[in-house]
Amino acid sequence: MSTRNYEASTPRKVAFLGLGVMGYPMAGHLARAGHTVTVYNRTAAKSQAWVAEYGGHSAATPRLAAAGADIVFACVGNDDDLRSVVLGADGALAGMKPGAVFVDHTTASADIARELHATASKAGLHFVDAPVSGGQAGAVNGALTVMCGGDEAPFEAIKPVALNFAKAVTRIGASGAGQLAKMVNQVAIAGLVQGLAEAIAFGQKAGLDMPLVLDVIGKGAAQSWQMDNRGKTMVADKFDFGFAVDWMRKDLGLVLDEARSNGAQLPVTALVDQFYAGVQALGGRRWDTSSLIKRLK
Repeated sequence: MSTRNYEASTPRKVAFLGLGVMGYPMAGHLARAGHTVTVYNRTAAKSQAWVAEYGGHSAATPRLAAAGADIVFACVGNDDDLRSVVLGADGALAGMKPGAVFVDHTTASADIARELHATASKAGLHFVDAPVSGGQAGAVNGALTVMCGGDEAPFEAIKPVALNFAKAVTRIGASGAGQLAKMVNQVAIAGLVQGLAEAIAFGQKAGLDMPLVLDVIGKGAAQSWQMDNRGKTMVADKFDFGFAVDWMRKDLGLVLDEARSNGAQLPVTALVDQFYAGVQALGGRRWDTSSLIKRLK
């Protein structure tokens, strides 16, 4: 994990549920910033490894991890995974103290955010949906962008703590708005990566020195984060890193479900989703999303 200067925030007792490629370093930043952290992971060995690296404590269930915490953070896989750590006799809500805040960093549906917000409110608790952008590198470097939905007071309470693993933590609106903003983010990325893939494949077919071309056009209107960070690896046919195609398809599935509900027209997004299905069929389930170019070569 890279070193960084942490935002000044009152040390809090927190829990972190889910120690995957995102959650593990995010929880680590909280520990290094001086918060008392208890972690839970479905595979206990990962929790034990985290405690060996960062200190703190591990718990056998989400409920035990959440006991006494001011804030419970979570970053798991999908809606069902989220329900499994939040609800039920061993779920976090059953162990949280009155007034505590559950912060969900999972990219999930807006519907489950609203459902869990309502369930938490009835129990005298708070729920903030807070999906992140920035990928594994952003988590490791403590430079994520966090998009939040929920009530203003609990958001303000968790913001200084979340800034220990983020560069920006912003409340977008009411419950579910964070998840909807993440969907906007994924729609924008999907079309952009396909455009970049077509541009690079075209340049290669034309016999151009594509690293040079990317250096040149990257100083103009075509510049983007994807071009800066993925252009040359696309040219080099390297995809063994970054945000996996499987994860992007999960996210785009959420987007397309929401669009069917709200009437938004997403023709390019739907097409790119099918292109990603083609990448999966090529064996690229864990390749970076920039692997769209593999279909064009």
